[in-house]
Amino acid sequence: MNTGTRKGQSLLKSTSILLLSALLLSACSGKLESGNGGKEAAAGNDPKPSAAVDESPLGKYDPPIEVSFVRDLGDVVENNVLGVLKDETIDNNRWTKLYEDQLGIKIKYNWIVKGSQTSDQYLQKINVTLASGDLPDVTPVNATQLKQLADSDQLEDMTALYEKYASPFTKKVLSGEGTSVFDAATFDGKLMAIPSLESSIERSMYIWIRTDWLEKLGMQPPKTMADVLAISEAFADKDPDGNGKKDTYGLGITKDLWGGAMGLEGFMAGYNAYPNIWLDDGTGKLVYGSIQPEVKKALQVLQDMAKKGQLDQEFGVKDGGKVSELISAGKIGMEYGEQWNSIWPLQLNRDNDPKAQWQAFPIVSESGDTPKVPLKFSTTRFFAVKKGAAHPEAVIKLFNLHLEKNWGETAEFDKYFAPPEAESVWQLSPVTPYPVTKNVDAFREIDAARKAGDFSKLVGEAKTIQEKLESYASGTSEGFALWGWERIYGEQGSMGIADQYIKNDQFIQEKFVGAPTPTMVERKTTLEKQQNEMFVKIILGDPIDKFDQFVKDWKKLGGDQITQEVNEWYAATKK
Repeated sequence: MNTGTRKGQSLLKSTSILLLSALLLSACSGKLESGNGGKEAAAGNDPKPSAAVDESPLGKYDPPIEVSFVRDLGDVVENNVLGVLKDETIDNNRWTKLYEDQLGIKIKYNWIVKGSQTSDQYLQKINVTLASGDLPDVTPVNATQLKQLADSDQLEDMTALYEKYASPFTKKVLSGEGTSVFDAATFDGKLMAIPSLESSIERSMYIWIRTDWLEKLGMQPPKTMADVLAISEAFADKDPDGNGKKDTYGLGITKDLWGGAMGLEGFMAGYNAYPNIWLDDGTGKLVYGSIQPEVKKALQVLQDMAKKGQLDQEFGVKDGGKVSELISAGKIGMEYGEQWNSIWPLQLNRDNDPKAQWQAFPIVSESGDTPKVPLKFSTTRFFAVKKGAAHPEAVIKLFNLHLEKNWGETAEFDKYFAPPEAESVWQLSPVTPYPVTKNVDAFREIDAARKAGDFSKLVGEAKTIQEKLESYASGTSEGFALWGWERIYGEQGSMGIADQYIKNDQFIQEKFVGAPTPTMVERKTTLEKQQNEMFVKIILGDPIDKFDQFVKDWKKLGGDQITQEVNEWYAATKK
């Protein structure tokens, strides 16, 4: 499973103006030194003979070429991969060998920073690199950095190269969520980077409910929001844990309000409210979900729940870790979250109480009609190629081979993606594209085999996951720890609901996928902080009409200007 977060934005925004100035100076300097826009200077006038380019998607360079990157090295790779594979390093491993042997591409890292791509250390290092103009051949950047590099004319136009060198499978995978990822990387009609597509679809929301409590209280899974509220009330008032005390809560939420676990996106969607994303209002204009009247209604319902004791009155000061402690202790019976919630935080409860049972259910609507499932745009990393790089198409070939060896006709999944000894070995590759529905696809294959009573033909990811399910079903202590996986891929798993969401065409996707606009860079963090503080206060009892004042303040303090800038971008993408 792949997940992602967006952190360190304040650091990025505080340096954006300085960075852009440095980029512009660097670009101008390059143009003065070279009569062709800095291309000769960037290429370094390498006297070595040029490698012949085999133009097929998996064609090999002869002689081999070297392609330089920079990268982060997260704890998972350092501890769970390199810490286990004693004969492999980040510079010399199965992926670097594969790229050299099959493509004739030698991977070189100009620098490696420990920590995630959103850590402060990584952001500082990448910003210094970008500002200096001393770019590697390929740089993984976020949307803001991509725009700054594109505006300062430091990147190769990848439009024609992508069409020419991307394999049919790569094109299919990167188009898995329509054109949004390409819109995010396109400036003035030119594709300026190869997007590292992150799945929005598999970050769908579900209602996770303690079904052992439901059964004890003689209740059924929810079909409407009225049912959700009734379950919440029963979990808070009818002593589902049987200890004779009123010490349980109906719904778990955190001070941050949003996110993949214990977030409110799925709850609010039940009232046709979609905060924090930009939506088409039906007239071709984008509006911000957080300021729509449907949000006010959902806040009123949450306030009523809080007044009735169905929410922890201290949720406004508790992060996910603190709320997970309540879940672990068996004090919360329902929460909204993504498909992986059974692994964390719900597995904690299961570990403490083997009789506890949780199950994912589809989100529901107030009316009982099929609800829309909001999807926030998830792609945050783009592979930008330095202008003048000797072989700008090389990164596309890397994408092609990574996808082919994990999910293509010649896939060796157990070697290159998730071997038993190091299940995150895929992260050794500098590029890590994947099909956006890979988890749903695995469920479909497992479910078909389950119904047929024959698992012998499963391969790749589906085979690996089925082995986990069998380990869990065996009842061994090791299998017990895999309860969370069974809750995702088993017959009642969350992936079955994701499959249902897809078949029902239930998704409502964020429409603004571009780089942060100028006013966003300046005001977005402040506006989000004000929004969340006001929403928490309303839920805990402030007058509901304060929502109207919040909307007025949001518009006045930069929201109207952001809306104008967002719609200018949206109009440009339609040309």
